[in-house]
Amino acid sequence: MKDFFTDFRSALAFITILPAGKEVAYSPLGMIRFFPLVGLLLGGLLILFDLAASHFWPLPVVSVLDVLFLVAVTGAFHLDGLGDTADGMFSHRPKERVLEIMKDSRTGMMGLVAVVSVLLLKTAGIFAVKSALPQAQILVVLLIIPSYSRSSMIFGIRYLKYGRQETGTGLDLFEKPLGPKDFIFMGISVVISLF
Repeated sequence: MKDFFTDFRSALAFITILPAGKEVAYSPLGMIRFFPLVGLLLGGLLILFDLAASHFWPLPVVSVLDVLFLVAVTGAFHLDGLGDTADGMFSHRPKERVLEIMKDSRTGMMGLVAVVSVLLLKTAGIFAVKSALPQAQILVVLLIIPSYSRSSMIFGIRYLKYGRQETGTGLDLFEKPLGPKDFIFMGISVVISLF
């Protein structure tokens, strides 16, 4: 049971800025299976934020605030990665140069375009969901989508090859192949989706 909480706290500290307690052990292979649970936690917090914001602002403003809330609680970690990836991939350079560009801390025009585009799509998506669905379904969607997006990271780790060979933030996550147990907590979101 101790490993369970250690690995969950490690996942929480890795993909959010939420407090995970003191002296959180970094457990790269242990934390992967907890990404969907962290997503459910983010979804729960998003619901609370959305309900509170909806009392003060109209729907378009709340949709923007919901996206900004998610950016804040994740520390924009994945937006940074998206920008770096877009800068590298759209540079049309050889692989070695692409990896150098992706490692550069500066954001280029393609990274900026990618980040802005994704934020706009997320805002439009939340606006569309909140405009078209009944309240109960809106809450379910806000709960499970962050879980599914964190679950997609597990698929990436399982089925994609790591780009760098010796270094990188995610290298430890690719240390060994993932098995069925690493996908177990995705089942919670799937079950919620069925209802």
